[in-house]
Amino acid sequence: MSLRDKLNADLKEAMKAGEKRKLATIRLMNSSIKDKDINSRTDGHESALTPDSGLVELFAKMVKQRQDSIAAYDQGGRPELAQQEREEMEIIQSYMPKQLSEEETREAVKAIIAATGASSVKDMGKVMAELKAKYAGQLDMAKAGGVVKALLG
Repeated sequence: MSLRDKLNADLKEAMKAGEKRKLATIRLMNSSIKDKDINSRTDGHESALTPDSGLVELFAKMVKQRQDSIAAYDQGGRPELAQQEREEMEIIQSYMPKQLSEEETREAVKAIIAATGASSVKDMGKVMAELKAKYAGQLDMAKAGGVVKALLG
């Protein structure tokens, strides 16, 4: 079952169960997917539909947006809005692959460095590209960048 099919099945299930937060979040996710499909079509890609790997990247961006909003709402004294963002973030994350822990991230970076033969910070772009290709949606690229820099520097 593709990620799109799972989302649509969960949408129907949330409607029947009356889960308003989950329903609204899945609709938001579907809307973002449709926007991405339209943009890829106008960019001249042969397939109008974004593959599941592209959806995971999209969901990662949505999670990052929620994290930024949570920080802003907490700082602004709006705990009810921060809680709403947390609930949305949990729902979005349930459709993403399991995130790698810090230790797993470090091991993945070490393996990529060994595989690419990277030896200095100049090779960081090559390592990051390989990480993004192999572990899309499974790790925070900003944190991974710090690990790469530490290991190569």
